Amino acid sequence: MEGVTSRQAIASQTGRSVRLETLVRLRWLAVIGQATAVLVVYWGLDFELPVWACLSMIALAAWLNIAMRARFPLRQHLEPERAGWLLAFDTTELAVLLFFTGGLQNPFSLLFLGPVLISAAALPPRLTLLLGAFAIACATALMFLHYPLPWDSEPPFELPSVYVTGIWFSILLAIAFIGLHAWQVTEESRQLADALAATELVLAREQHLSQLDGLAAAAAHELGTPLATITLIAKELQLAAKPGSEQADDVRLLNEQARRCRAILGKLTELSSGHPFDRMNLSTLIEEVVAPHRDFGIAIKVAVEPCEAAEPVGGRNPAVLYGLGNLVENAVDFARERVDVIASWSEQTVSVMIADDGPGFAPEIVDRIGEPYVTTQRQKRRNIDSAQSEVASGLGLGCFIAKTLLERSGATLKFENRPLPAHGAIVRVQWARPDFERTAAFPR
Repeated sequence: MEGVTSRQAIASQTGRSVRLETLVRLRWLAVIGQATAVLVVYWGLDFELPVWACLSMIALAAWLNIAMRARFPLRQHLEPERAGWLLAFDTTELAVLLFFTGGLQNPFSLLFLGPVLISAAALPPRLTLLLGAFAIACATALMFLHYPLPWDSEPPFELPSVYVTGIWFSILLAIAFIGLHAWQVTEESRQLADALAATELVLAREQHLSQLDGLAAAAAHELGTPLATITLIAKELQLAAKPGSEQADDVRLLNEQARRCRAILGKLTELSSGHPFDRMNLSTLIEEVVAPHRDFGIAIKVAVEPCEAAEPVGGRNPAVLYGLGNLVENAVDFARERVDVIASWSEQTVSVMIADDGPGFAPEIVDRIGEPYVTTQRQKRRNIDSAQSEVASGLGLGCFIAKTLLERSGATLKFENRPLPAHGAIVRVQWARPDFERTAAFPR
């Protein structure tokens, strides 16, 4: 039982699952529609067909729904294999109904696409391929094996074989192309959702770190008053104690430890995101972003282009710090010798350019950089003293997270390569000056 539960949890976490309630509701719609069609054709149009055989098959599907509703909770996420078997049953039930009602000559034969479409949207590609192959096999068999199409003429109505072959071919193409398209759209949506979740986790971590800074500063402030009292009393005791006595040594040690505590509280206060550290000018922000990446053997040159307008001052936004830091880290990873970080501003805009002298962006992905799971296999150098280099083969979420966080702060990003014959990548980040100078600590 624990193994089943764990498999269900894994399927739910990976997004490759479907709720039982979804399949049950869809099957009820199919049961109602099929029963209505059979009864209208038999009693409404007065066409001959094996009505009881058809109704028996529809009743079997209804019984399966009732049994599943009684046996399992409807909100349960089915394992992909179990969901695949249920969709295979739906395909089989439809094939049997078509067998009794004219095979591929029946216009409802296009409903073979339904189970395959659900599988493409919710189940792994392997199961979708198997289910599609099974549906095509059923359609192929129905070309040759079926009851006559219910009709009011004698002899029974028969469509030309060429036309039936065209119907079979249209079902084949619909299963292949629509199924593939549904899988691709769903997979892209799933990847985007996973990448956005990773972005939210990164931002939450930065927010928690900032909150811890504030808590540390608050604790330092609260402890400052009793520590000042302890220090004052310790000084008075030191003055009152006789030189060379044991009490004098103890009081001296007490004073030293009190000064040490005051120094520690001073450091904690500096961690605060409050004034004066909640606001910083552009050049200070760039230095804070660049500082962690200076010890990897790559020269990082920071330049500020002079401007008559006053230097912009913005909030100490963890999202901006993380986003720019990620871009600088990527530049250092791929640079050969040097990375340039150039800041500029005007009355209307604030810009940061990050350029390296590495191989540049691959032509096939330069227009897709910033999308989730877009990565390249390229040499990645972390330390110039190392004799080996490693291959960067991450999930491709770094640029996506950086781009998402920076765009949430109001920035626009542009990825490009240096014009030939130079080589290297350039990333341009630009804000409208009011967006950069807003006081919000976090992007809204």
